[in-house]
Amino acid sequence: MPIAQCSATIRRSRLIVPALCGSLLASPAAGQAAEIAVHTTRHGDSFEVKATAEIEADEADAWKVLTGYDRLAEFIPGVQESRILSRDGSKVVVDQRGEASLLFFTFPMRVRLAIEEFPTDRIESVAIAGNFKEMHGVYYLEPRPGGVRLRYEGTFTPDFGVPPLIGTLLMRSTLEKRFAAMVHEIEKTRQREPIPGTR
Repeated sequence: MPIAQCSATIRRSRLIVPALCGSLLASPAAGQAAEIAVHTTRHGDSFEVKATAEIEADEADAWKVLTGYDRLAEFIPGVQESRILSRDGSKVVVDQRGEASLLFFTFPMRVRLAIEEFPTDRIESVAIAGNFKEMHGVYYLEPRPGGVRLRYEGTFTPDFGVPPLIGTLLMRSTLEKRFAAMVHEIEKTRQREPIPGTR
């Protein structure tokens, strides 16, 4: 199947399972929702994804959300369970179970991730079990005036059969929704913080 690509820019006023975009935008004005950009490319059975978001949030709060592995099922679409199996310093093993769905199609997704944290710069993960032939991803946190830039770069190859066209749309939709949900949760954390000078 020819390489399928998604590169579109969508401005959002809300962050409730938003659409994602393909080119990085400038930081939003104060009080606005984060601008999100996602570029997904398919090469045969494998996918590459690059995603970015400019977020008005504290770096420490963003890091706390990214590393709250036991909480991911509370706000990431399609993730039914996420639990830490072990931790040894900066190295963590996490089991995740869920599904990806599009229209009438639903496919189970299971993965065990070996994660290494580099506070508060980046988080690297690789699949060591589950129904992915390959999965490797990195979250980057980059301080910016007034907030942080969150970047994600990953490659993965599912080990479950789906029709080519449906598979492309399914993976693209899943990636977009999950990255947007992570950004939304980071924004919510900022919104829950007390305003300086108030109680």
